[in-house]
Amino acid sequence: MSGRDEAKRPEPSGVDLARVALRAAREQARARGDAAQEKKQARRGGGLRSGARADGRDPMALGAAINRLLTERGWEAPAAVGGVMGRWPQIVGENLAKHCEPERYDEDERVLFVRCDSTAWATNLRLYAPTLVARLNEDLGHGRVRQIRVQGPTGPARRYGPLRAPGSTGPGDTYG
Repeated sequence: MSGRDEAKRPEPSGVDLARVALRAAREQARARGDAAQEKKQARRGGGLRSGARADGRDPMALGAAINRLLTERGWEAPAAVGGVMGRWPQIVGENLAKHCEPERYDEDERVLFVRCDSTAWATNLRLYAPTLVARLNEDLGHGRVRQIRVQGPTGPARRYGPLRAPGSTGPGDTYG
């Protein structure tokens, strides 16, 4: 056909699209019905039978079921990082853990966000970050954490009023 003939062909209408969707739904339902019929036959004696050997229907330990679920859903990295957040004091040390706390993990960028309670501790953690990234990757697997973004403390909400000095946010060392 030429480009001229294609331009004359009308686009499918809503009724035509509905017919196509209905036909596809019927085919899927038929396929599901065939699969259900096969399962019934298997239960009656054909196909799988219960026996001495293990099969997919056997009960499994809770830990194995959870590991399988994590693997199937692709939740291994977030679960591993969640474990790190629970063991934070053992990883960074008690003293640093008192002042710095992991907040969240961005899986796409592989960045761990950590909030510190003062700018001095935030600076200390920024200097320690490359060593900490190496330690986390040893624990979690290579490349799970690329960067640690250290955030300073959040200051109190600014309040404006007749008794406040403009630009006053509090001590510079704590809220800077």
